Amino acid sequence: MKTNEGTIDRALRVIVGLVLLGLTYTGTIGVWGWIGVVPLATGLLGWCPLYTLLGINTCPMKKS
Repeated sequence: MKTNEGTIDRALRVIVGLVLLGLTYTGTIGVWGWIGVVPLATGLLGWCPLYTLLGINTCPMKKS
């Protein structure tokens, strides 16, 4: 698995995931908030399988 998410992308995913899980925990949005696990996991891993399928890469290129 190659990293295909940039820093801002990863940070936004983690924030969105935590917000969704927090809203689920407080009972604000119900069980649908458990979908927050997906952006949280992909943000922490730095790899998104959908990005791989679509050929998207927001990770900046390493300079040699």
